[in-house]
Amino acid sequence: MDKEYFLTKVLSYWSSLIRKVVFCVLRVGPIPTHIAVIMDGNRRYAKRKLLEEGAGHDAGAMALLNLIIYCYELGVKYITAYAFAIDNFRRKPSEVQKIMDLLKECMTVLAKIAKHHPIKVNFAGNLELLNAELRDEARKLMGATAEYSKFVVTICVCYCCTDDIVHSVEESCREKHYYHSYIGDSHDDDKDDDDKDDERHMIKLVDIEKNMYMAVTPDPDILIRTGDEHRLSNFLQWQTCHSLLASLSTDWPEIGVWHLVKV
Repeated sequence: MDKEYFLTKVLSYWSSLIRKVVFCVLRVGPIPTHIAVIMDGNRRYAKRKLLEEGAGHDAGAMALLNLIIYCYELGVKYITAYAFAIDNFRRKPSEVQKIMDLLKECMTVLAKIAKHHPIKVNFAGNLELLNAELRDEARKLMGATAEYSKFVVTICVCYCCTDDIVHSVEESCREKHYYHSYIGDSHDDDKDDDDKDDERHMIKLVDIEKNMYMAVTPDPDILIRTGDEHRLSNFLQWQTCHSLLASLSTDWPEIGVWHLVKV
């Protein structure tokens, strides 16, 4: 996709006066704090439209950037998108590369948008699975927008919830081991009893949740999945136990402002 065309088209959506007026009316009522999306249907969309391979992902990337704009204008504070699952590495190398190229383009667009609007960008997942260039770009963008808090965009890449949980448990174990080995031993004389010492070494719920990739956001109020699918596909199972789940029949590239309003 041509980068300049990509950026121009995204920024043009930002200036829609009619949409802004509609959103002003909607903001009078209750607005969800956090919306999460599973972007399903890019390949089906391309096949149905008789488009070339990869074109569905182009349209899907544009749909995500437009949705980010809609949520910002509507007053939603957090949006989280399932962009690339760890299991997606099993797809054809050409498709994986296409998605990675689009991810880089989206980073460029989000960086330019963040210069004019207070958008904080997070990337949640095992970023070590990305190539060095993409990983550095992701960390650079997160660092550049870290001070913003009005609107938070989280892109889940190289992510799955089971890996998130395992990662969190491992980090919690390392923290407890560090405390036991380097801090706890220096306070042996200050311990009241063995029970309190044992309790300090136990992994608790608060430890798990603070070390998860998704600790950067509150739990979603709504999880939207397109493509008429009803599975979570290893996405935010831990965080969505109290969330409203919405399955839309439309494919992801066709999601629009009115789909968001209806949900």
